[in-house]
Amino acid sequence: MSWTNVKLIFFREVRDQLRDRRTLFMIAVLPLLLYPLLGMSFIQVAQFMQEHANIVLIVGSADVPGLPPLVDGDYFAEKWLDQATDSKLGNSIDPKLLKVDEKRIEDLPPTDPHASIEDQARQWMQTADYDVVVYFPPDFSARLKRFRDDLVQHGDRPGSAAVPPPEIPTPQIYWNSTKDKSRIAFDRVSRIVRRWQDAIGQQTLKDSHVPESAARPFAFSPTDVAEPSQREAALWSKILPFVLLIWALTGAFYPAIDLCAGEKERGTLETLLSSPAERSEIVAGKMLTVMVFSMATSLLNLASMGFTGFMVMNRMGSLGRVLGAGLGMPPWTAVVWMVVALVPVAALFSALCIALAVVARSTKEGQYYLMPLMMVTMPLLILPMAPGVELTLGTSLIPLTGLVLLLRMLLEGEWRAALPMVVPVVAVTCTCCYIAVRWAIDQFNKESVLFRESERLDLRLWLKHAIRNRGATPTASAAVVCGLMILVAQFFVGLLVSMPQQMEFSNVVWLVCISMATIVIPTALMTGLFTRSPARTLLIRSPGWLVIVAAIFLAIAVHPLAMVMNSVLQMLYPPGKNVEAFGNIFEVLVHKAPYWWLPPLIMGLLPAICEELTFRGFILSGLRHTGHKWRAILLSALFFAVTHQLLQQSIWAFILGTMLAFVAVQTGSIWPGLLIHLINNSLLWLHSIYQKNLDDFATSYPHVAATIGWSAVAVGAFATLGILIWFNNLHYQRTDEETVEEAIAQEAAEAVHV
Repeated sequence: MSWTNVKLIFFREVRDQLRDRRTLFMIAVLPLLLYPLLGMSFIQVAQFMQEHANIVLIVGSADVPGLPPLVDGDYFAEKWLDQATDSKLGNSIDPKLLKVDEKRIEDLPPTDPHASIEDQARQWMQTADYDVVVYFPPDFSARLKRFRDDLVQHGDRPGSAAVPPPEIPTPQIYWNSTKDKSRIAFDRVSRIVRRWQDAIGQQTLKDSHVPESAARPFAFSPTDVAEPSQREAALWSKILPFVLLIWALTGAFYPAIDLCAGEKERGTLETLLSSPAERSEIVAGKMLTVMVFSMATSLLNLASMGFTGFMVMNRMGSLGRVLGAGLGMPPWTAVVWMVVALVPVAALFSALCIALAVVARSTKEGQYYLMPLMMVTMPLLILPMAPGVELTLGTSLIPLTGLVLLLRMLLEGEWRAALPMVVPVVAVTCTCCYIAVRWAIDQFNKESVLFRESERLDLRLWLKHAIRNRGATPTASAAVVCGLMILVAQFFVGLLVSMPQQMEFSNVVWLVCISMATIVIPTALMTGLFTRSPARTLLIRSPGWLVIVAAIFLAIAVHPLAMVMNSVLQMLYPPGKNVEAFGNIFEVLVHKAPYWWLPPLIMGLLPAICEELTFRGFILSGLRHTGHKWRAILLSALFFAVTHQLLQQSIWAFILGTMLAFVAVQTGSIWPGLLIHLINNSLLWLHSIYQKNLDDFATSYPHVAATIGWSAVAVGAFATLGILIWFNNLHYQRTDEETVEEAIAQEAAEAVHV
């Protein structure tokens, strides 16, 4: 790669983008205008955030001679308001905000005499516009007075007979949760009456000559050991990484669309492609340009948002100080870490956006790709904001999620805990960047992608054309559509079919059959509609006895590795309720079957047939028309993994699916993979049957069991590697697209060597 060419392309693209008013507006002007305008709107709207007075109806009397009153005139007594803080703003409640209308039940408008107090309160709130109704039973004051008198008379005489206290009727508070004013009033009133109730209890203890501390002999004193700077950093750590990555994606998308799809429309892409620069150099120059604008967009938005928020909070006075409590200014180290993390993130998003933009026929079509990219990215960015999600080895291996969690820990100052996770997070991020860059370069090497023309899509004509001109095997687009149809079908079936409360064998068999039907029915329909040779599509051909023997040994050798991988995945991603539900289904299949041959049939043969015909048959055959064998293998394994609902299952399914697809490609037959799949599931069934005996043996002879276990894993690993090498040496039949791509790659390699 010539960095001189890369530099020339970089400066050319940057110069062109700086001349584009739309790009300048999105990157520089919009951040400077957006947040000040939002701040002005927030200040204008803040005038409607003022608190409104509530009207509280008190039915009956709560006053008892010798006790402090609850109500003083038309309002609650101020002594109950001093320490009854408003949870909305954190300050003392304004006495004027709670107007009290104290009445006897006889003075209220007549209601149905047979109606309950709840129905009457509902009617009073509707007709008289009360926000809360506090109801004291008619004899509440008398019984409360008698209770206090008995306690005062007998409570301080040691040895006297205990006098059972009279039962005090419970007052009721009625409110309407569907109305905001009623909810706010209930929150205030409930804290006021709680403070008044505590005061009555303290007064009763005092009159009974019992120390007030007897009710609460001790109290817990909570102390937050976090430094003030750490508290502010903890709040910023949840906001800044999310905003940084979202704007990095947005800032990379629009320049990439203009640099690729825009050049197609302007007709300048051909001039660039005819230059001496290689395709990889063109991608590198465009990618560096998009990275610059991505980073600039993200940093400008962060700066504008922070400055505007600081100014708005100061402008709003006390309300701003309450709303912005704990925010403060982010620590200076946040800027350093954000810039460091922004470089690989911008590179990743730039490569992805360039690859998508090259596929687009026009800028209008390219803009439609932002939503799918957002749909894939948003869950990975929202996951770190969920409660309880922390940076572990498992979460560090999730793209973007691990980076956001690492940024959070660094911003919070947890250096020692974050340091061991730097290596896996950096490794995953760099791997994703490399894959995205390779994808972008590969897209630029395809003439069919670069020079696609805009066309109108007529679904009826497209379907008629696809059926009339169908080939022996499906196209790559048909394979992708089939995979997506399976995922959508499984999603809706999972919502419609509920888990039975009583786990019976018949119910579990029904669930398994429904799940397999969502896989095999789309495959059967699309095989009949879009292929001329189902046998070639589904790889139904004899592989030879030696291949069958190798497949049997491979299935047996992989089993110890599957057990170890299962343990590792359980450690990285602790099982939740979904895993427990799946475990119950597995237990029913294994231990409640009426006949011994039903479990291997239901959990072994049936999934092996349905899944192999779909993922290693139709989908793999279609994806091989992309011209890249390993791309087809990995994409088919990815579809196979996503159909497994549990994360632990999906990871192992991807590894196993990759191996099965590789065997299917090398042998050109579905039968070896089907046999491996069947044996793998059957061994799981046998392992579950003899689990108790295995556990007893491991408990009785731990050293012997450990030696046998690790020996089996080592032998299985070497055997698996050797058999896969043997499969790799087999001569496999290439598709026409794979032959062309290999020839192009060989010519390019020879040109570079010369």
